[in-house]
Amino acid sequence: MGLLLDWVLHIDRHLAGLLQHYGNGFYGIVFAIVFVETGLIIMPFLPGDSLIFASSALAGAGLLNIQQLILVLVSAAILGDNLNYAVGRQCGLYWLAKPPHWLRPEHVKQTQDFFSQHGRKAIIMARFLPIFRTMMPFVAGMASMPYRIFLPIDLLGGIGWVGTMAGLGYYFGNLDIVRHYFTLCVAGIIILSLLPALSKFWLHRIRH
Repeated sequence: MGLLLDWVLHIDRHLAGLLQHYGNGFYGIVFAIVFVETGLIIMPFLPGDSLIFASSALAGAGLLNIQQLILVLVSAAILGDNLNYAVGRQCGLYWLAKPPHWLRPEHVKQTQDFFSQHGRKAIIMARFLPIFRTMMPFVAGMASMPYRIFLPIDLLGGIGWVGTMAGLGYYFGNLDIVRHYFTLCVAGIIILSLLPALSKFWLHRIRH
């Protein structure tokens, strides 16, 4: 856990090291991380937001092609969601009846409630919320949401999520103040993305 926390908080250094070591293979690495985060419900803790922000900052410094990076990241996000949707559709109800040790029923329940409350737009909103981002396609598949409805909404959400985080990283990631306090900026991104879920949890605790 300590290693993961260090990787997340100092992701700029780690990504710069990967880019220096692997060159163009870097695109494959970030594709794999985003694909796994969005495609496997056992990996909701991977740093999707900060990864996109930090890698786009490298593009802003002229070390990567921003168009190619965005295409890779959007493709990973969409393909990951589609895998997760398919797993939810095929195995979701069975796994809820006999949950494997790595499936957190409370996370699924929270995502189901979010899905029920916000409907189709929950798929887009969940893109910007860690854990929900990973769970939402699974829940949509488990709820038998028609694929012809899921796919265009998911495309919009994936493009919006990657585009927003990439734009912030590309245009602001190389400002002197951001580079100097990059760890604090990453922590801020994580806290802001978790804030809606934490607020909802706190309100639930107060009411009960």
